Amino acid sequence: MAAALLSLLILVPPIGLLAALAFLARPRAARIPLKGRHVLITGGSSGIGLAMATAAAREGARVSILARNAARLEEARGAIRAATGRDVGVHAADVRDADAVARALAEAGAVDVLVCNHGVFVPQELEKQEMEEVKWMVDINLMGTFHLVKAALPAMKERTKETRLPASIAIMSSQAGQVGVYGYTAYSASKFALRGLGEALQHEVIADNIHVSLIFPPDTETPGFAEENKRRPELTNIIAGSSGGMKADDVARKALDGIKSGKFIVPCNFEGAMLAVATAGLSPQSSPLTAFLEIIGAGVMRFAAICFQFNWFMTIENWYAKNKKHA
Repeated sequence: MAAALLSLLILVPPIGLLAALAFLARPRAARIPLKGRHVLITGGSSGIGLAMATAAAREGARVSILARNAARLEEARGAIRAATGRDVGVHAADVRDADAVARALAEAGAVDVLVCNHGVFVPQELEKQEMEEVKWMVDINLMGTFHLVKAALPAMKERTKETRLPASIAIMSSQAGQVGVYGYTAYSASKFALRGLGEALQHEVIADNIHVSLIFPPDTETPGFAEENKRRPELTNIIAGSSGGMKADDVARKALDGIKSGKFIVPCNFEGAMLAVATAGLSPQSSPLTAFLEIIGAGVMRFAAICFQFNWFMTIENWYAKNKKHA
């Protein structure tokens, strides 16, 4: 069956291919409204989370934000109220604590759009990084997402039955969750894992009219990024420093647009769109046009990826050669 389909796709002209993709693309495209619906955003006291909460409130959503620090949550609540004239719910919980997350979700009430935006990032070579730090990143970035989704799902499923409207689970990954880079071993592992979670989860929840979105921002100007960046190895700065950063408000806009469109993969800039094509693999795709671009762009993007890897490996080789001379 697969071989026959592949042969057909090779033989048909572009219009025929688009027609075939319009039939094949799954899950079906959906529009996910925000106005009047409950949007819960973790990591909502600063950075991308705060920007997304503010933007969602402006669109008329009932917004709840969750983070660890109660004082910072109240500051964020005041900032959102000042910017939008709308109040938001605040819930203090550590996403590593499954019981605390379950209590916070019960307190918040049924959610229509869950945005798992929490995350931590400490770049360092694995050999030099303490295992406690590795575990800390995995516990927050990955296990914290499991805790949130598991706590939110039962009421979310009931909610979609009542409203007959599609719901969304959005997971904030990173471009480091699409390609591994020197110094990001632990961080990339915690972010790559979110893709497997998202792909399998989409299969499990689509029958309940819940759409999963994976968001892949580049380096973003947030309060924590400047501090975390101080620990970046020199080689990481050389390799990753060439990638353009974004402002939190811009990432928030791209993320919300992707969520509302029901997209599974949500890139945030041009480089992200290219990475999305290069790493499409077996991921769900609801847009026939995007699927078409992924198919015709796959070969070109693979060649570009090999060129990038050549450049990165040469950079590493030259850096080590230079530093050995001065050792």
